[in-house]
Amino acid sequence: MTASSLAAKIHAPKDLRMIEEDLGPLADGMVRIRFGAGGICGSDMHYFLHARTGDFVVTSPLVLGHEVSGEIVEIAGQAPGLAVGDHVAVNPSRWCGRCVRCREGRPNLCENIFFMGSASKTPHMQGGFATLFDAIPAQCVKVPDDLPFAAAALAEPLAVCLHAVARAGDVRGDTAVVFGAGPIGLLTMLAAKLAGIAGVTVVDIATAPLDFAKRLGADRVIDISQGEDALRALAAEQSVDVAFEVSGTAAGLASAITTVRRGGTLVQVGNLPGGQIPVPANAVMAKELDFRGTFRFGEEFDRAVRLIVDRKVDVLQLVTAQRPLSTAPDAFALALDRSQSVKVVLTAA
Repeated sequence: MTASSLAAKIHAPKDLRMIEEDLGPLADGMVRIRFGAGGICGSDMHYFLHARTGDFVVTSPLVLGHEVSGEIVEIAGQAPGLAVGDHVAVNPSRWCGRCVRCREGRPNLCENIFFMGSASKTPHMQGGFATLFDAIPAQCVKVPDDLPFAAAALAEPLAVCLHAVARAGDVRGDTAVVFGAGPIGLLTMLAAKLAGIAGVTVVDIATAPLDFAKRLGADRVIDISQGEDALRALAAEQSVDVAFEVSGTAAGLASAITTVRRGGTLVQVGNLPGGQIPVPANAVMAKELDFRGTFRFGEEFDRAVRLIVDRKVDVLQLVTAQRPLSTAPDAFALALDRSQSVKVVLTAA
């Protein structure tokens, strides 16, 4: 069976087009999914603005979208536990399961991984902002039919944040600071609280996201657009055990290094600009910081789905707007306006 799909495809900076394409017959071992919902992520916005995110550069047209959910409409071959009509959260990661990193239990570092809507490999793996898209059965996690597609789609960013907090180690009773109050920063705050963090400060340069952080339970917020006195005072207290750098900026990383206490832990969550950046690296040495990277997620995706299904984390409270997939270019413009939006979700209609 052949089918056509309307997809949001980036061609060049600020050149996002809705393209109708023939998918062709479904390949054996694959499932075909009708789009239910998809969250516009920070990396999607970087691709939209610059046709790149960090060191990943778009070299051929790329369908965006990796925070997606939908309904299975066709199965070719074996798909244990899945059936046509099932609603699924889609794990955008497709790892090999055979390489050294996979065998040691770190599939997010798979040497052969492909990731939906990413230019990390050539040819690029196309994303899920399409009315129909294909995946392997292992990417599909079944969810109840009454769970909103938007909630299922946001399992992916929650998984990113669960992994980031896990990278910090045992944080029970610690205090933390999160640099960046976008969706990933806010979900990192919620994930940290789930892990037993005693208090979280959120830092940003914009008032609207910080107000949102307060409503979601931040113990303290700091608006550094008004000056950095409050941030310097926080650093002077030597009370921050863990810093999560989520802003993806050199300034955010420098502030995280400066703010965390001596002997503390810094987790780099945000995707920094490509190339070399200046940072106060000597402070990492002098303060004997544990500086840890965090990249995507592994088993945390299944846990994220369970937390959402069990209503342990209400991801929909981050959603400030929903727009039809067919209006994706306009939805991206809205998502880029931090004064109006926190999380924009694309929907089937």
